[in-house]
Amino acid sequence: MAPAVTRWVLGVDSGGSGLRVALARANEPDDTAGAEAVGAFDGSPAPAGITEVGEPVRTGPSGIDPDHLLELTLPRAHALLADATGEHGDLHDHRVDAVCVGAAGMATLGGGLRAALPGAFARALGARRVALAADAVTAYAGALGERPGAVVAAGTGMIATGTDLRAWRRADGWGHLLGDCGGGAWIGRAGLEAALRAHDGRPGGSAALLARAEAAFGPAAALPGALYPRTDRPAVLASFAPEVARCAEDDPVAARVMTEAAAQIAMSAAAVCPEGGESRIALTGGLFRIGEPLLARLRRELAVRLPHARTVPAAGDPLAGALLVAGRLARGTLRLPADPALLHIVGERPV
Repeated sequence: MAPAVTRWVLGVDSGGSGLRVALARANEPDDTAGAEAVGAFDGSPAPAGITEVGEPVRTGPSGIDPDHLLELTLPRAHALLADATGEHGDLHDHRVDAVCVGAAGMATLGGGLRAALPGAFARALGARRVALAADAVTAYAGALGERPGAVVAAGTGMIATGTDLRAWRRADGWGHLLGDCGGGAWIGRAGLEAALRAHDGRPGGSAALLARAEAAFGPAAALPGALYPRTDRPAVLASFAPEVARCAEDDPVAARVMTEAAAQIAMSAAAVCPEGGESRIALTGGLFRIGEPLLARLRRELAVRLPHARTVPAAGDPLAGALLVAGRLARGTLRLPADPALLHIVGERPV
């Protein structure tokens, strides 16, 4: 009798600061042990191992570089599989059923990944099913699982993603020049504008924000020359958002900035959240660590704009979401809707 084959799934989370890879057993329906360890949901696979790479995948004129992603991912996937099977394990008795890659920029820059990765994962790992997802989708899956609702991801930028489990909806995420309204760079830019207004003596200025801006960046008149040539302008702008939040209790200009940021975030959440029913909203991302100066205002805005929805804590992160998608895909039970740009699925149906 041939030995039983152990089935695995692989999750990949690729972002602007690096890449994470996780391996988990492909769960049977009653195998839920350890799901809580990654903030996952009942029936989601718990990781047997996780590895991180402090190098982001390159992006070029043709989009995200599939060869570089594979160069970073495959050796670590093989190492995780070897560790999980034990020193004397026979890799022929193991197979990777499904892979899910969640990548920043997948929706607009993922053409090369969609063309190259399914075949590469099949050849290198034997993967029969591959899901290529925007990072907003894996963030959604990690935060809410397969429930209808909306997830707001806010850090330097801001994007809202929602689904009624029939189709995806997206709002904003257009970058700091065209959108990301209410995100960290948006708040920081508004705060620095108010500082420069105070420096000039124009209406709408804030002496408190001017003092904080000069403490952080030096003389106000030199700020444009210091900021504009930098390639990391959004991150520099976002670094000032906590200063705006700290001023919001006593400074009316800073308070108005935080109130408008909350309104912008709530508008994006309302644009994607399913109507009716008991939809959930989860808030994820580093911006919300600035605390009550934003969160108290956002709770009020959400209560007005989405009275039917309930705000809940995010259950897990985008890597947990990638494992959830891969695990459901391996079992043929994935309920999240496929989408050519946001959740592209390739492969045969499970047997």
